[in-house]
Amino acid sequence: MSINEIVVISGKGGTGKTTLVASLVPFLGDVVIADCDVDAPDLNILFGEKIKESRNFVGLMRPVIDYDKCIICGKCYESCKFKGITENIHVNISKCEGCGLCEYVCPVKAIDMKDYVVGSVLKSDTNYGLMVHGKLIPGEETSGKLVSQVRKEAKIEAEQREINTLIIDGSPGIACNVIASITGARKVIIVIEPTMSGLHDLERVHKLVEKFSSEIMVVINKSTLSEKGVRLIRKYCDENSLRIGLVIPFNKNIVKAIAEKKIPSIAEEKFFQEIGFFKFAEELKNSV
Repeated sequence: MSINEIVVISGKGGTGKTTLVASLVPFLGDVVIADCDVDAPDLNILFGEKIKESRNFVGLMRPVIDYDKCIICGKCYESCKFKGITENIHVNISKCEGCGLCEYVCPVKAIDMKDYVVGSVLKSDTNYGLMVHGKLIPGEETSGKLVSQVRKEAKIEAEQREINTLIIDGSPGIACNVIASITGARKVIIVIEPTMSGLHDLERVHKLVEKFSSEIMVVINKSTLSEKGVRLIRKYCDENSLRIGLVIPFNKNIVKAIAEKKIPSIAEEKFFQEIGFFKFAEELKNSV
């Protein structure tokens, strides 16, 4: 079964990436939703959530010290270049990389590497279909692994339900969690603000995404903030054969709708009709 996998990303948080995803979902027909912004998931705020499944996600292993065996020789402390073991032989969780060297060098086998929970994978029912989402424990690493797991399970759910559209709220930036968001996706939508930093973000994200075989589309959000910014982004897109799929002027009623936990494209239907949003959503829906 061919899955129409649409990923929405941005160069940074706050550009309107999640707002766009939430606005698209009601107009894509049967759909599975994946919130892969695991560091700051918030689609559930707009959609509401009736959690049907939640389980811990083990992202790595961390050392556990058996002090009945430990002879305080200090070899684990001396060997760890990340300072994951303190001088008085305790695990420093915030610095441990889970490499297992301490376990290897311990002469009395007092250290065992054990699974360590870094977050959770959840499945929730919404008014618009199943949502698979992840939550990383604040400060934990391995967000890329959690993103990959959320995408994998969302795709399995789509296949089992014979739903051919999967929309993904991806992670912002260009780090490993973004790579995990876009790898293998059919379409990638980059949401950009018309500012100098927005143009810089577009350049960075584009350079990353073009390494994959995805169709790329740009959405300019809050376009009325800067005419010059819009011109510069259009120029960059023209020079790099990037299609601008949608231009969204700033509208304070969209902010109000979000604050009231309403889907913007439904709450402000007339505005979205005027900017060609529904034609844009229909194209995404039918381009399997």
